[in-house]
Amino acid sequence: MNKSSNFYVGLATKDGFNTSVRHINGTLDLLDSCGANDNIADQINSLLAKKALEAEQVLSVVNMLLVEKWGYSVSSKNLSSVAMNAESVSTITGKWKAVDMVIGYHHPDLGFLVLNPKNPENAALIAGFRKNELVVLYAGDRNKKGGASDKASASLSALFEILEGKEVHANAALLNGPYTFVPPAKPAQKRAYQARAKAPRAAKAPVSAVAAPVAAAPVAVAATPTPAPVPVAAAPSQSKLSAMVSVVVTNELFHNGNVEAWKRIIRSYNAKYPNLQVLVYYDGERIVDINTLFKWGKVKHGSCIQFAVAGENIQDLAKLSRYFRQGASSSFEAFLHGSPDTVMNLF
Repeated sequence: MNKSSNFYVGLATKDGFNTSVRHINGTLDLLDSCGANDNIADQINSLLAKKALEAEQVLSVVNMLLVEKWGYSVSSKNLSSVAMNAESVSTITGKWKAVDMVIGYHHPDLGFLVLNPKNPENAALIAGFRKNELVVLYAGDRNKKGGASDKASASLSALFEILEGKEVHANAALLNGPYTFVPPAKPAQKRAYQARAKAPRAAKAPVSAVAAPVAAAPVAVAATPTPAPVPVAAAPSQSKLSAMVSVVVTNELFHNGNVEAWKRIIRSYNAKYPNLQVLVYYDGERIVDINTLFKWGKVKHGSCIQFAVAGENIQDLAKLSRYFRQGASSSFEAFLHGSPDTVMNLF
């Protein structure tokens, strides 16, 4: 092996060593921040938000701590159905104080996500669970040696039933214990609120400056001859996925004009927010090519198309929803002015 080869082997070994060190340090930081009764999923999401942990580390960290170190019970399956009322998950599991629980969901777009089922803020993510996707559940009591128990096993079976929208009967053995959900403190938000409260109020904008209703024809900017491809956002942390929003088709048929309107709306959104990704779903399936909504011929009046936005600092979700509703109606032509390459100034 020549000197050049030795150099690259050494460099690769060094990079691998540095990656291992960062992984170990991230795991130790997680252990330090996690109290005896804290939920590790909440702590992981906090570290992800602070950029103190990378999304690629989550799966191995969860396995290392919950399975290898604390000996939690584990159960996995592909969901046969999904719960219609995601808020019920935290309502029911919040009463199960005897065990600590974590949901691991292999999201088809965002990768492996970890959630605390007792945290009400995770309802939007749970509402986005899809049929036939893999879910891994962890439950145990790390205050006891071994972690796993009959209570943990019972809670896993019951939680799967909840996630699949089935009726769950109360289990008295799960009601007493130390694992009570406590909402994490948010001092940074409180300081920001106090700063806004102390700031002088801005004068009210004149009526003419108020945004026009969505029904008004959108304004288009100059078209570019060769538009750049829409950037695809990197997989964000699980806390950066919006709630799933439903759009009802009010046109007689979601035809080629409606499809083109939606494509232009998404193009305009990505032009304003290149680091955000619009995810479109129909009949429980992720739609990568919106043209297929027209080709299927199934999307008619009264059909429901869903979307969510993924990325950091999600913006203009309500406005995006209004435009999509208009694009799915008979007023879709407002978005078709200009050439097919036109990038509209909607956001």
